[in-house]
Amino acid sequence: MFKKYNVIVVGAGHAGCEAAAAAANLGSSVLLITMNMGTIAQMSCNPAMGGVAKGQIVREIDALGGYSGIISDKTSIQFRMLNLSKGPAMWSPRTQNDRMRFAEEWRLALERTPNVDFWQDTVTSLLIKGNTVSGVKTSLGVEIESDAVVLTNGTFLNGVIHIGEKKFGGGRTGEKAATGLTEQLVTLGFEAGRMKTGTPPRVDGRSLNYTLMEEQWGDEKRGRFSYTDVKLMEEQRCCWITYTNNKVHETLKEGFEKSPMFTGRIKGLGPRYCPSIEDKINRFAERDRHQIFVEPEGAHTVEIYVNGFSTSLPEDVQYKALIQIPGFENVRMFRPGYAIEYDYFPPIQLGLTLETKLISNLFFAGQINGTTGYEEAASQGLIAGINAHQKVHDKHELIMKRSESYIGVLIDDLVTKGTEEPYRMFTSRAEHRLLLRQDNADIRLSPIGFNLGLISQERLDKVNQKITNSDVIVNFVKNKSIDASDVNSLLEELGTSPLNQNVKMVSLIGRPQVGFNDLRKVDQSLNDLLANYDNETVEQAEIKIKYESYFEKEMDIVNRMKKMEDKEINPEFNYHQLVSLSKEAREKLMRIKPRTLGQASRISGVSPSDISVLMVHVSR
Repeated sequence: MFKKYNVIVVGAGHAGCEAAAAAANLGSSVLLITMNMGTIAQMSCNPAMGGVAKGQIVREIDALGGYSGIISDKTSIQFRMLNLSKGPAMWSPRTQNDRMRFAEEWRLALERTPNVDFWQDTVTSLLIKGNTVSGVKTSLGVEIESDAVVLTNGTFLNGVIHIGEKKFGGGRTGEKAATGLTEQLVTLGFEAGRMKTGTPPRVDGRSLNYTLMEEQWGDEKRGRFSYTDVKLMEEQRCCWITYTNNKVHETLKEGFEKSPMFTGRIKGLGPRYCPSIEDKINRFAERDRHQIFVEPEGAHTVEIYVNGFSTSLPEDVQYKALIQIPGFENVRMFRPGYAIEYDYFPPIQLGLTLETKLISNLFFAGQINGTTGYEEAASQGLIAGINAHQKVHDKHELIMKRSESYIGVLIDDLVTKGTEEPYRMFTSRAEHRLLLRQDNADIRLSPIGFNLGLISQERLDKVNQKITNSDVIVNFVKNKSIDASDVNSLLEELGTSPLNQNVKMVSLIGRPQVGFNDLRKVDQSLNDLLANYDNETVEQAEIKIKYESYFEKEMDIVNRMKKMEDKEINPEFNYHQLVSLSKEAREKLMRIKPRTLGQASRISGVSPSDISVLMVHVSR
């Protein structure tokens, strides 16, 4: 019935979809197995993509040839660039999305991708020959052979849903849990753990009083994730902000004795940076209110996502608390919030390609690795799908560096440091974040996507033209003089000191208060030049000028670190032979088996003196 596939992808969430698309677009025959063909790329939690650091990841996925940016743009009902009051390293794009259309567009995109086949079933075990995966076995008793397997099981592995004192098996509300895989992997020698996440109630938007809330519109100048010319939805939708209060908090506290979080029924750790509402009012007791973001689930549905009100309290307590929130006095609840516990596998059991160390040709991606968030999952799926294809076709593996992408930071953090709580990406995790901006993801990563075969020559040419055009603008500004008399009134208006003499325009652009859009008002030649280029190119040129000295310093640091990152270590080396290493370092190094000195230096418990010893050994 089934042919042998190059790659089988288990799970059709954000990680699974990117993995299947990447491997197929590179030329592998791919079978995507999902428990429910109707929930491919389901947005299980909030109907949004991007945000702080996450938006950078979506743009990186797009630059490498993934689909997440394109699908997000096609289904966007609101776009906002966050942190514009800060420097460009912090600017982060975010979209509010139409949940139903998002899933539909992903399924259609996969159906249009040659080499992707589908099968609705549950994978219960892996087929193993020696120390290499050779396929999967499903709940229907079907055995399907493959050269590689990518596991992207999300929250389904032995998933348990909690609502107050009620609990039942499930990987998502209305869907059953997946069993068998964890138990087999543990018998093979893998270490497993438990994590938890949660989701808020969904309510009927017709029952809300929006006049009591603050409006939150998208950017007037609408942006996008994808570097392709994807057609956007015609109009943006409004979101709203309201707040909890002491009455809400007191009502929620009444249900604490039935909370699975506080009674110990939930053992897994939840996400530190996205706590439940009961956790918020318990941990931050001094605060008398918390923000609630009221987000539409789509352009043509009345369903509302109550962002900031994630909870596993009993449904009656949830309702009593909701009606105390301004604007929610007459709320009708569609479905209650809940918490979900699930199995994950500590990611130090993986290499930087996301292939497992114990079983060859077996890859893990997404929440199975202890991460949280659609974007983190999608990026892992992309890399796992690429490397599964590369491995079975004897091609060079793709390892993303920390200095070239947030994706590289994410994977290096996971496999080098591990995680005991759901990992979420932040800009602060990236030491080179000034270089890893959302505006230059195409410049950084498109050549990699092109060399792999995921980016077309046309797209690469477009990126190179953007570089050329921005350099034209930079050179013009560096060589163009401007008269003090022409610009001083503008400078005083902008709150910066006037000129005593004529200067090159570049010195003015270097001031924080002054931008291209200011100077083009007083210099016609600049205005004429900028009119020839799109906003992204102009923005790129301005960022280059304003932060040039900072970029140079950052690149010096990267180049110095590169010496350690390029020093490879034999993965089979026995660190117990180096008695001059500390005992802890020997144990950690044997467990993680770093690829390079740079990776070794980031392992917790490996000291600078241990690295000095290793450096001598590697040099020999």
